[in-house]
Amino acid sequence: MSYFTIAGLQLNHEARNNFSLFKSKVRSTLRRFPFVQMVVGSELSICGAGVDYAAPRLGEIESELTELARELNVWLVPGSIYEEVNGEVFNTSPVISPTGKVIAKFNKIVPFLPYEKGISPGNDICCFDVPEVGRFGLYICYDMWFPELSRAMIEQGAEIILHPTLTDTCDRRVEKAMVVATAAQQQCYVVNINGSGSLGVGQSMIVGPEGEVIHEALSGEEVLLFEADLTRVRRSRDRGIMGLGQPLKSYRDLVQLNFSNRDRYSHPHLKALGRPEVPQREFKKS
Repeated sequence: MSYFTIAGLQLNHEARNNFSLFKSKVRSTLRRFPFVQMVVGSELSICGAGVDYAAPRLGEIESELTELARELNVWLVPGSIYEEVNGEVFNTSPVISPTGKVIAKFNKIVPFLPYEKGISPGNDICCFDVPEVGRFGLYICYDMWFPELSRAMIEQGAEIILHPTLTDTCDRRVEKAMVVATAAQQQCYVVNINGSGSLGVGQSMIVGPEGEVIHEALSGEEVLLFEADLTRVRRSRDRGIMGLGQPLKSYRDLVQLNFSNRDRYSHPHLKALGRPEVPQREFKKS
């Protein structure tokens, strides 16, 4: 199966404790669009921002989130929530399967300093597989400003990058440019979901593997609904963006060779890409 339907929730948040709102909107989304296979929220959408002010913490609601995913039989990436582990606080995004199992947790690697004080940085990227569909990557807000993190997920086979964010400032325009650039550079889908209301300016985006803007939301509450076609990612990586640039092949063959330790990058999807060649006309067999 190469098609996968994702709903991004751009919600009108209060300053803190939006858990009831989030659960209600997930349920109403699945009632209206029962074909949705994954729901994605925005950064800190449930608890609000400010480590000393935000509530609830992930440990207090994780069981309810897993039950919600199991009840609705849906992949759930509820944006990020502050989580306390051994006295440290992380900006954490869990990945919950339709069976209600937490299959991954990503801790934001680059806190938005000097503003996001009191948050410990994570130390690893996050990739996970949706069986019979494809491989997903996940990072949070400011992480996108560091293209090394996007590339690291692609090197591990990611075809869709999920990007919960929380932006209520004038740099949203710059962030949106990065969403498009990341999708084109990495030849992948980027699902960029921002909050609205008291926490953000909205303007969430879905961008395809050739840098095409599939949908850009306005500033109010909205469900961003789209069907990802993983064959488009694979075809773009094979034939090039619009039949032209083939950046992943050149990265594999030239940039890695000259600037990286080639032995570090062993995911088979890069090796499986063919040589950089001009696409030829295709003929259907009669």
